[in-house]
Amino acid sequence: MNEFSLIETYFNWDSSNLVNLGIGDDCAVIDIDANYQLVTSVDTLIEGVHFPSNTSASDIAYKALAVNLSDLAAMGARAKYLTLALTLPNTNKKWLSQFSTSLKSLADEFGIVLVGGDTTRGALSITINVTGVVEKNKALLRSSAQVGDLIFVSNTIGDAAYAWKQLQNNQAPSEHVINQFNRPKPQLFLGRQLPDIANACIDISDGLEQDLTHILTRSNVGASINLDDIPLTNEVKAYIKKTNDWCLILAGGDDYELCFTVPVKNMNLLKALQNKNNITVTQIGIINDSMVLTKIGSFDRPCCSYQHF
Repeated sequence: MNEFSLIETYFNWDSSNLVNLGIGDDCAVIDIDANYQLVTSVDTLIEGVHFPSNTSASDIAYKALAVNLSDLAAMGARAKYLTLALTLPNTNKKWLSQFSTSLKSLADEFGIVLVGGDTTRGALSITINVTGVVEKNKALLRSSAQVGDLIFVSNTIGDAAYAWKQLQNNQAPSEHVINQFNRPKPQLFLGRQLPDIANACIDISDGLEQDLTHILTRSNVGASINLDDIPLTNEVKAYIKKTNDWCLILAGGDDYELCFTVPVKNMNLLKALQNKNNITVTQIGIINDSMVLTKIGSFDRPCCSYQHF
């Protein structure tokens, strides 16, 4: 049983009348008044699973909040509040000071306020719940992709996975790729611009192939993507050229970029957004009615994205 079937089997309960969208997307969506909906999500980071044991407190704090903000970005939401549950093996004042300073810095950058939480003793883990708002019925969903939509991703894919692979092999990653691993940039600005442009959206956390497949499954569609169109940094391109290890790109995860689908009629809106705000997005494929994901390129080996169970 993987994490998705576990949630579906044991925790996908009936929701109240206020819950517009419950379990199954990047965030839940809750009605609050006639004009807006609450968008909320929670993630846990555990030492040795989501970050190496020698990761700095500053980087841990940054990533713990950033991955949650990425969920809000995927829904087209504006960040508002966060709560923090912090489990610590001890109360190291230097560590706590660095953690707190980094967490507050990122929170201030995106205008999100810490409003509560909990602390306990135990193995190091950080759980953050974020809440945002979105105009009513404007939340970006995984379930709204349409046949003919063009598939886009923001910025580049695979940098964080490449850094993690190097760390596991006792190699020293470059400053760029290790920053992508430890300090991914939440795409909140882009996300807030997409509700009037995109049909469907998801953040890429567990790997491009698996996360795009979530859109296909929820939308009852298929897709084809061209591997050569996936945007990569020169460093990652060199690795792929040497190894042809496309699983690093398709299943490595930890990108926290946005993958979204756009109807052809909205392409002028997307291009205007790119030009006005210096935003980088790249078309990698198209939605079709095949009900499967087809990868076009010189690689046909199956990849296994990250699974918690």
